[in-house]
Amino acid sequence: MRPYADRVTSTALLTDHYELTMVQAALGSGTAHRRSVFELFARRLPEGRRYGVVAGVGRMLDALETFRFDQEALAMLGGVVNDETLEWLAAYRFSGDVWGYAEGDAYFPHSPLVIVEGTFAEAVVLETLLLSIYNHDSAIASAASRMTMAAGERPCIEMGSRRTHEEAAVASARAAYVAGFASTSNLMARRRYGVPTAGTSAHSFTLLHDDEADAFRAQVSSLGSGTTLLVDTYDVEDAVRLGVEIAGTGLGAVRLDSGDLGVLAMRVRKELDDLGATKTRIVVTSDLDEYAIAALAAAPVDGYGVGTQLVTGSGSPTCGFVYKLVAREDEDGRMMAVAKKSVDKISIGGRKYALRRMDEHGVAEIEEIGIGTPPVDDGNDRELLVELVRDGEVVGREPLDAARARHVAARAELPWSVQQMSKGEPVIPTTFVE
Repeated sequence: MRPYADRVTSTALLTDHYELTMVQAALGSGTAHRRSVFELFARRLPEGRRYGVVAGVGRMLDALETFRFDQEALAMLGGVVNDETLEWLAAYRFSGDVWGYAEGDAYFPHSPLVIVEGTFAEAVVLETLLLSIYNHDSAIASAASRMTMAAGERPCIEMGSRRTHEEAAVASARAAYVAGFASTSNLMARRRYGVPTAGTSAHSFTLLHDDEADAFRAQVSSLGSGTTLLVDTYDVEDAVRLGVEIAGTGLGAVRLDSGDLGVLAMRVRKELDDLGATKTRIVVTSDLDEYAIAALAAAPVDGYGVGTQLVTGSGSPTCGFVYKLVAREDEDGRMMAVAKKSVDKISIGGRKYALRRMDEHGVAEIEEIGIGTPPVDDGNDRELLVELVRDGEVVGREPLDAARARHVAARAELPWSVQQMSKGEPVIPTTFVE
């Protein structure tokens, strides 16, 4: 049997059973075709986080285009829903509109990241798909943003593929790239999304050879003197000396993967400089997160390889996004606001519009959410919702580098306190206006 990723041509079954039973019941009651507005948002940021990062928009648009119930899917759904619903699913094509925050932008509590407008039936079946993409990708991008901010001008390399599901690894590499990572170790991310890849060797390569010198000679012979040598398999000091001896003072970099990275980096920097390899870079890895990266700010480190902590959201593997019906057509054809009133799980009814208010210096002050009507731009504010889908056709697709550039600009417009790694409240408040 072919691998799962090669067999899937439809995203329609990446959903929950109850999405389709709701459609069946709504078809039966005659309410399935009522015009509706759904909103994807977070009630709060992960504990202590000061901002979040939107990611997965491009992946969502791709998934929406392949959200079709093919014959294989319909055959499987026999017994799950009735014949009337199967007939509806067979003809399913999303024909509505989607607005949302652009990829790479920052978000805050109650930011309307996605607004889906269509009939109840065609919009509700997208719930699980949208939530699974946005919750995962935005969690990774939010963690990655904190890491790249802590790293400053030093590049970060994503290398977490071995610490998560194989498909999540590809999505993680993409999301990390949006939030400023320079490259990934994952080759599928290079193929699908054009994310630059990097990598040289692991400890097993050194252990394969009779001694460290043979391993270094083999690597330099194959990859050139600009390669990165892993120098902590045995003795770091001896390995650095061997590396410069074999590759010359033009050795590209050395990698440290264990021990007290700050202390080791200082020792290695001195040794490299004493050997004349003053331009040889030092790359560090080993369960790094944003706090470890920040702690290494004063160390002579030139780059960071980040794995486990990145692909698990650095302690917040999901954003807690929800997808709620906020407006729907009544019996007379008029749109009315609807909202949940459950304790601790309230939603705010009405179609939303979002504006980021700026002060006179271009620094963000407020995330202002208009209910029913857009907030008024006073001249230097920024509207946040962009058109993604119009009448069922994708209109908001963009190059990944556009999202990457947007993230740099969006993070730069936030107040200075966004740079603090300590836990705190969102750096700007969210307010609602009607």
